[in-house]
Amino acid sequence: MKGHLFLAGLGLLATATSAQPGAQQPLFATKAPLRIEIKGPITALVKGRREARTTFPATLTVIATGEHDPIGLTPRGITRLREDVCRFPPLRVDFTPPPVGPSPFAGQDRIKLVTHCRPAEDFQQKVLLEYAAYRMFNQISPASFNVRLATIDYVEADGRPFATRVGYFLENDHALAARLGLVRAKIRQRVPLAMIDPASAARFVLFDFMIGNLDWALQDGPPGENCCHNGVLLTTRGYANTGLVAVPYDFDFSGLVDAPYATPPDGFSIGSVKQRVYRGYCVHNNAVLAAARDFRARRPTMLAELGAVPGIRPDTVKRATAYLDGFFALIASDDVVTARILSRCLTGG
Repeated sequence: MKGHLFLAGLGLLATATSAQPGAQQPLFATKAPLRIEIKGPITALVKGRREARTTFPATLTVIATGEHDPIGLTPRGITRLREDVCRFPPLRVDFTPPPVGPSPFAGQDRIKLVTHCRPAEDFQQKVLLEYAAYRMFNQISPASFNVRLATIDYVEADGRPFATRVGYFLENDHALAARLGLVRAKIRQRVPLAMIDPASAARFVLFDFMIGNLDWALQDGPPGENCCHNGVLLTTRGYANTGLVAVPYDFDFSGLVDAPYATPPDGFSIGSVKQRVYRGYCVHNNAVLAAARDFRARRPTMLAELGAVPGIRPDTVKRATAYLDGFFALIASDDVVTARILSRCLTGG
């Protein structure tokens, strides 16, 4: 009862009804890239992206099968939604109704599509690097977001080609939770560290440190929003006051991706997002040591994911690998982790 009362005071609610592990969704059952066409008022969408986040009617066609589904497209995001940052916004895709049968999109109702931002080839490589970050975290834990790469032909409603660019679909957070037999926790106030599973917190902060990402908050969300910033907390069905599983997402501000618009968050006196700053908590130090051992063991499989991304250039892989090598030098042994990383841990509660 005390746990129930404590979480009720925090405003935590389970947001799904089943805690049984779910099957893998067809969209993420394979890594093979999709080829699709999205047809609709693309120019109007791009120009009207900030007008109340309007949803535009469109259709999605799977080229290999000819499957044709009605969808709604809604511009989304914060930084990438700005016209001075990206010429093409990230999208939310709503299937109306959800596809059935053998469709790769079977069971999908609402899903994020990460797009190319700008048409230059360099921005295509940035998309592939962020996709690779998700694939690398998949190697660390099943409590991670699935992604599916796609080459997308954007076509105007009247049939005129708009652009063909690479993007990827990001697993819905409720689908992630259902796959793990958990539910998403909505917490409307600051989350005490004691409520977060130490192993998942360690993976969260160490991975973001690995890719040079500072654009996250593990205990708080943006003003007026639920916890957390660029992370979700998962729990068992009902109430629990410990063991919340933290899962990171949104890596475009990382040093690994090194997007031209990425700048360090306020409060960090560094000149570039490529400069790593450790933001882990001292209370999780033992778990971070264990996580670092696991990262060392999984280094070959993580780097293999980077090199296996379809369309990624050898020079992109070379630079990214060199950047990640700097991280692995910092976790070369328990002693190095303790001296170079854990000595900078944060007290917090």
